[in-house]
Amino acid sequence: MAAPRFHTLEIAAVRNETPDAVAISFAIPEDLGDAFAFLPGQYLTLRAEVDGEDMRRSYSICSPLNEKDRRTVGVKRIADGRFSSFAQTLKKGDRIEVMPPQGRFTAEIGGDHDYLLLAAGSGITPCLSIAKSVLAGEPDSSVTLLYANRNSSSVMFRDDLNDIKDRYTTRFTLLHVMDEETQDVEIMNGRLDAEKLENLAALGVIDPKAADAIYICGPEPMIRSASTAMAALGVDEDKIKFELFTPAPGSTPKPAPAKANGAANGAKHGASVEIILDGARRTIEVDASADTVLTAAMKAGLDLPYSCAGGMCCTCRCRIVEGTATMDENFSLEPWEIEAGFTLSCQARPDTDRLVLDFDAQ
Repeated sequence: MAAPRFHTLEIAAVRNETPDAVAISFAIPEDLGDAFAFLPGQYLTLRAEVDGEDMRRSYSICSPLNEKDRRTVGVKRIADGRFSSFAQTLKKGDRIEVMPPQGRFTAEIGGDHDYLLLAAGSGITPCLSIAKSVLAGEPDSSVTLLYANRNSSSVMFRDDLNDIKDRYTTRFTLLHVMDEETQDVEIMNGRLDAEKLENLAALGVIDPKAADAIYICGPEPMIRSASTAMAALGVDEDKIKFELFTPAPGSTPKPAPAKANGAANGAKHGASVEIILDGARRTIEVDASADTVLTAAMKAGLDLPYSCAGGMCCTCRCRIVEGTATMDENFSLEPWEIEAGFTLSCQARPDTDRLVLDFDAQ
């Protein structure tokens, strides 16, 4: 299977969601329909030149599966966020580079499920796609969405959520939690933290143990707190789903066995690294004391697939065919992937004089 590549897509619509957030819809040409097929919860990586710099950012798809001819993402402006600020200026008819859908924060459609979705701020985007797709595609399934915001004016996709609530009156439960705005029900005021979730469960407002899966999306501290609370309430670990795009201070990388990392050899300074990408081979030199494979490839003019460049998203995942490499950090690869020889080029530094990496391996 070929490594993911960018495609230039035309913006079909831009809709203001809040004073600092927009929904951007991309038209999907018929010949790219298969490439842009997705599972609810996946994301798109956008690429643009911003202030003279090539920048990439990942945004979750909020489209339902039955929306065939476009993919929509929600972009909220963040403080000092150059790309998110740039995105607010985009308009219908503009063209931008977009990578096909990726991500493991997904919900399979088909069957009978009871899902609990916990979202905060722009974390609503993948949850919206999951809710719409599940309710439309599984007539016997139900969804409970707990959505946290500062106040009513910061609620993204309010119209969409109200439409879902009206359409699926008996199968969709929507609960708003506000931090800076007083609501009629006291328990729904304040932050969506572990204490709040435990109180909601004790009152029977939510029933985490009965859920087939719990999807959590929002700022990293909220994800960590909610995941801890779900585990404390007795939810099986494999039912708790979340995805991070950027690590917060204090985040703990996943451990990686020394054998798979090749850490036992000690990093070499200079290495010859052969890259297999789209069936072609190219060799670059990597100084492991100064560069990862990705940064060295960029200096050599080689366009490897990547998105976050922080060990979070797996876009740059590749398999070690020959040699060994050590990752600086790993927030995304699972133990079985590491044992199978996969690494992240954005974090990998060669341990051996020769290293061969296959980006086409799946």
